[in-house]
This record gives sequence, C-alpha cells and structure tokens, in this order.
Amino acid sequence: MNEIRYDDRVAVITGAGGGLGRSYALYLAARGASIVVNDLGGTTDGQGNDRKAADSVVAEIHAFGGKAVANYDSVATAAGGERIVQTAMDTFGCVDIVINNAGILRDASLVKMSSDSFDTLIDVHLKGAFYVTQPAFRVMKERGYGRVVYTASGAGLFGNFGQANYAAAKMGLVGLSSVTAIEGAKYNIKSNVITPIARTRLTEDLMGVTGDMFAPEFIAPMVAYLVSEGCEYSHEVFNVGAGRYSRIFVGSAPGWNAPPGVTPSVEDVRDNLQQIYSTEGFKIPGSATEA
Repeated sequence: MNEIRYDDRVAVITGAGGGLGRSYALYLAARGASIVVNDLGGTTDGQGNDRKAADSVVAEIHAFGGKAVANYDSVATAAGGERIVQTAMDTFGCVDIVINNAGILRDASLVKMSSDSFDTLIDVHLKGAFYVTQPAFRVMKERGYGRVVYTASGAGLFGNFGQANYAAAKMGLVGLSSVTAIEGAKYNIKSNVITPIARTRLTEDLMGVTGDMFAPEFIAPMVAYLVSEGCEYSHEVFNVGAGRYSRIFVGSAPGWNAPPGVTPSVEDVRDNLQQIYSTEGFKIPGSATEA
C-alpha cells in the first residue's frame, strides 16, 4: 500500500500549541503538509494569551525540516478567523485542510452556570469553528478541494454532568459539519466530526493514572485519514480514543403512523409508545429532507 502523504497541501489547525492539535500538526507536517499552527496561548478557561505554545510547535516542525508558521489569533471572533485563514494564504498560497480543534472549559452545574460561561464556550467552540471554516470554505470551493474536521465530544452527543455549555457547543458542531458536508459535496469538500477521548491539559486532571492510555497520538491517525485526499467519507461522526475507532450515527426508526385522515390523541401516542420507541428497522438519513 502507498504511504498517505500531504505534499503540497496546506493545513490550518486551531488550538495546535499543545495536546491534540500539536499531535495533528506534527503528524501531518512529517508527511509533507504545510501547517498553520494557530494557538492563542490562553489558560484552559480562555484567559490571557501567550505566543510560546504556537512558537514551540513551529520550532518542532522546523527541526525535522517541515514547513509551518505560527498564528496567535483567537478563533472566537470573525476577524480572528479571517486572519487565521489569511495567514495560510499569505504564507503558503492556499488552504486545503481545516482541523477545528481549539477549545476551553468552564464547567458548572446547570443552575450555577453563568451566562458568560455559556456564551464564552459557544464563542470558542461553535462560533470559532464557523469563523475559521467559512473563509477557508470559500477558498476550497474555488479550488474544488477541501477537507474539514470538527472536534465534538461525547458530552455533546450523550451529555455529561456540569457541561451544559460545552455539550451544547459540541452538539452544534455536528450540525455545522453536516451542512458543511452537504454544501461542499459538489466541490469535493469532505467534512467529518471526531469525538476524541484523549489526555490533554483540559482532561489530564480527570484521567489520573489512566491518562497514558489516552495519549493524543492515538487520535492523530484517524484525523490524518479524514483530511487525506483518498478519504471518501463525509457527513460522518467517529469516536476515537485509546486505540479504538468507531462510527457514531443518528438514525431514524419507522415508528408508528396514525391512520390516514385521523388526528391522534394523547392516548393514541401513549398506547403506541412501544412502536414509537423501537429502534428496529432504523435508517440513517443523509439530510433533513431525507429524514
């Protein structure tokens, strides 16, 4: 089998100053990609900034002869997203790959969560991915090629105590990727989602002694495949962690249909709940129209 490479491809990776983003940057650069290493260099809850994180990863890439440039803009504003993509255009002349990885945490129970904490998570995770992907998508559309990966989470798909803001943002990314995939289909733009389980600075305090099992290096190969030229998958979600790779999907079951011409009552719904609730015979719609 031929080695998968990324020669002459340009990748924008947000939050690439450490953890998962760094592992993606090193992996792709080692296989020929030119990398925009974006990182604000803030704290885990989004405070402050520091250029050292992005600069360090760029230095690592340059050390083995790879090509990379640092960018320090925040993804949380439209102007920041534009500047991140413009860095790729000014330095390398194009954008072929976007990996939306930047993120922060501000956990609190639902009744204790402030509106600022909720809004800030939406700004960084959900709006941030939109702000970077939109200008990159314009370039990809013009060139007739692109690969986009969004980073969601099991917390978004299935919920997690104390993470209403994070879960809402992450589930929103699934919808954003679905539309990116549908609108990008005729331009050879593929868009997919990963829900990684990995040891990063956001999770290391939670994982304890099990952290080594969830090294970021387990995630990089899946992401690298999704942004490769040979990837034909789009509009998908993949769960990745500790060497396990699996598909996650939203299915629609046949359910129960009221008789033609009959407006059902609440009792009809109650009496047919077993059939309504059943997952037997489900299908996976490719769009809202199909659903």
